[in-house]
Amino acid sequence: MLPQLELDTSAAAELLTGFVRDEILRTGHSRAVIGLSGGVDSAVSAFLTAAALGPDNLFCVMMPYRTSSDNSLAHAQRVVEQLGIRSETVEITPMVDPLVATDPSMSNVRRGNIMARTRMIVLYDRSVREEGLVVGTGNKTETLLGYSTLFGDSACAINPLGDLYKTQVWALARHLGVPDVIIDKAPSADLWTGQTDEDELGFSYSVADEILYFMIDEGMDDAQLQKQGFDASLVKNVRHMVQRNEFKRLPSVIAKVHPAK
Repeated sequence: MLPQLELDTSAAAELLTGFVRDEILRTGHSRAVIGLSGGVDSAVSAFLTAAALGPDNLFCVMMPYRTSSDNSLAHAQRVVEQLGIRSETVEITPMVDPLVATDPSMSNVRRGNIMARTRMIVLYDRSVREEGLVVGTGNKTETLLGYSTLFGDSACAINPLGDLYKTQVWALARHLGVPDVIIDKAPSADLWTGQTDEDELGFSYSVADEILYFMIDEGMDDAQLQKQGFDASLVKNVRHMVQRNEFKRLPSVIAKVHPAK
């Protein structure tokens, strides 16, 4: 890992726990809801939120689809048991499949987007019932690359992980005591059988984090990045992803009709 990406995990845990507590309490709420996937990002968000609000004030929802890995649900359950939080499992297959059936040629990406948005429907419904805010689980790497579904897994009221690169999330997870089996497994959105994040992206998170750090945090252009030793085609690909997916990181663009006074 680049020295610049090394994280003071103790300080980060304290800061982010305070962030979750302050941002939720200032709205008049005292509870939170998280979609627990069995992956490291949602686990870290759950650990931080349980510490911030107390286990009784965190409600987690597991939302498997028929092709989801059994390990995903098992790993999510380990987090529930370790933290002593309340939870519920909602099978989304009966909600997803009728829409998928309307187009037999539907791609994996489209099916995955439907799953992600269906999960958010469930999560926001439960947030009303629980009178809690939805806490996000997306990290900085995924956000910059656009590796998320708009109005799906990117939707939340607050996001404690949004300024942490993926490799930093892994480091924080170890500090917080997230089970090793969750930290060490290949990252996957688990949207179809055998899917992994890094295979789909075409590069590793560790390499992506280094490129993104120099590109975004240091403002380097492509020539400067190549001087750092990064492959030119990879740099071009990463920058294209960042630029192409900027719309996911911005509020909806509204046309200005009335002139400013």
